[in-house]
Amino acid sequence: MNSATNLVRTGCALLLGAALVFLVAGCETDGPAFEYIRLPGTEPGGGTNQPFTSAIKVPSGSSIVFLSGTTGAGPHSHPHVPAEFDHLDFSTEAQAERVMESLKAMVEAAGGELTDIIQVTRFMRDVGANQDIVNEVMNRYWGPDHRPASTTLEIVRLATDPRFILEVEAVAVVID
Repeated sequence: MNSATNLVRTGCALLLGAALVFLVAGCETDGPAFEYIRLPGTEPGGGTNQPFTSAIKVPSGSSIVFLSGTTGAGPHSHPHVPAEFDHLDFSTEAQAERVMESLKAMVEAAGGELTDIIQVTRFMRDVGANQDIVNEVMNRYWGPDHRPASTTLEIVRLATDPRFILEVEAVAVVID
């Protein structure tokens, strides 16, 4: 693991740890599951095509749900069998759509919805070639008013199969 990955994971752990401390404190609230913290120029619809928000504040009365990293592979064997993926469309758009469908299924299984996802970490091959398409797909799934906090890391390859270009892990906040 490189130092940038360690820094991102440490930052995420500190942020989530602070959120957990706040939740354990037992404060009551009737407000939403989370509050967007937007810096000027990062508002949805501002023309920047950003699939994220600057920060998100989590009040108590909610559950934090950690979603494992998912690719566009779907259920598959371990160790990986490349032939299981031969039928898939490996275009950037198709992979991003399958990732978002997987995130949607996971968060719904936890009692939430896509707009309950407050943080994503995107692991992407060739950010220059793929990021704009991935952003467009994610924005379509988030809708016009939702943007989670986000970090994108460029990687050499994913463990699943070298044809995959995107893996996303996420954190959601679901109202109890």
